[in-house]
Amino acid sequence: MRTWGPLTAVCLGTFMLLLDVTIVVVALPDMARALDASLSDLQWVIDGYALALAALLLGVGAAADVLGRRRLNVAGTALFALASLGCGLATNADALVAARALQGLGAAAMFATTLPLLGAAYQGRDRSFALGVWGAVSGAAAALGPIVGGLLTEGPGWRWIFFVNLPVSVASMWLTLRVVPESKAPAGRRVDWAGTVTFALFAGALTYGVVRAGTEGWTSAPTVVTLGIAVLALAAFVAVERRVAHPLLDLRLLRMPAFTGVLVGAIGYNAAAFGLMPYLSIWLQTVLGMSPVTGSLVMLPLAATSFVVAAIGGRLLHGVPARLTIGVGLLLIGAGGVALAVLDAGSSWGSLVPGLTLAGIGTGLVSPALGGAALAAVPPANAGMAGGAVNTFRQLGYAVGVAAFGTVLTSRMQDSLGHDAAHTVAGGGAAALRGTLSDHEVRAAFASGLNAGALVAGVVGLVAGVAVLAMVRSARKPPEAVVPAAAGSVSEKQPQP
Repeated sequence: MRTWGPLTAVCLGTFMLLLDVTIVVVALPDMARALDASLSDLQWVIDGYALALAALLLGVGAAADVLGRRRLNVAGTALFALASLGCGLATNADALVAARALQGLGAAAMFATTLPLLGAAYQGRDRSFALGVWGAVSGAAAALGPIVGGLLTEGPGWRWIFFVNLPVSVASMWLTLRVVPESKAPAGRRVDWAGTVTFALFAGALTYGVVRAGTEGWTSAPTVVTLGIAVLALAAFVAVERRVAHPLLDLRLLRMPAFTGVLVGAIGYNAAAFGLMPYLSIWLQTVLGMSPVTGSLVMLPLAATSFVVAAIGGRLLHGVPARLTIGVGLLLIGAGGVALAVLDAGSSWGSLVPGLTLAGIGTGLVSPALGGAALAAVPPANAGMAGGAVNTFRQLGYAVGVAAFGTVLTSRMQDSLGHDAAHTVAGGGAAALRGTLSDHEVRAAFASGLNAGALVAGVVGLVAGVAVLAMVRSARKPPEAVVPAAAGSVSEKQPQP
């Protein structure tokens, strides 16, 4: 490496913003008690951030191409820091959810500019090395989030999972301004605002509809209307992307099976690997009575195996086709989900270890390989667009996964506890029902709900793995002229990955 400065600056911001995707997981029971939050509120504490990040990532990335990538990265970090302060000072659930959404907007500006900034700072083998380190950091951040969250929650308190972002943000901004060069796309690019709005509406309506299904049912009028809006917004997005000169996502890329397969893998990966974690954390703390730290340590098999496999696999699996690395990794994540579905009223935390370990091995294989597979599947001029699309689909998968698995869990729990009690228990309020329900009833119902959610997560991982193995195959790329350059390119001199 010629210089480590730009890589350090970019990875510092990336680690912080991706840590905040999952860092709140272990703090949910404490948040519920402090803010009198419902299950729906807790879902939106997670999804408000992930959804804003996913919905705005492509649009903000296009704006960065025009306004300057370093400039927008620093502005996004500043907004992220201010929103983190707002999260830490929130006095009710609505204020926390709103601040989390602002955090997501800042994170989108940071995340969308990471690959282009690395592409401008490094060339050749240095660039390949930088992208590999960035991928490993991305995977480690999501896996370590619950552990860091548990330490902070049990120590200074849950508000410090947000306050800790302030000094890290300052360091990231200072280092970025000092060592990262500014870069822009060639003159003449325009931001696809219509595509940004329609995609954000689609993502928001889809997630909101799935959350509403958990409280009101899939056939209720609010759920049907919201999901209908999502379908219309998606149709509008497709229509816009076919007509604009510089689309957020050139739909012709979806004609390439390898690229479409990577997107399927991305959305399935984050959903299957991390979507059930909030409910596992609530079960560990409110049903089994574990502390935030001990509850977070139960997640250590996922984090530790992910980190070790990502670190070792980068060397041992060099040259192995991405379809095998990602596909097999997703199958292991899916198998991990199925292995989690063994709980009953007498289960302890040890029942989770085999499934979490399998999922961790799969995560260590998938996370570092996704970005490179996306870049390899498209012409070099579309590298930035491909990277942005993969990151978008990853976060969308997490947001929808949290909503969907919560709906599955509460639906199963309603069979034995009823609607209101099921939502109270799933939201961390089991203690409030001790006089109404026996401990055995609560344990049995929650275990049944988790089993249902874990099975769905497992199926998602298995299906995504099979799709990747079937679709992501080595093939000669189409001529670069077939798909014109679009906003978000990593670099105009991006080499063939």
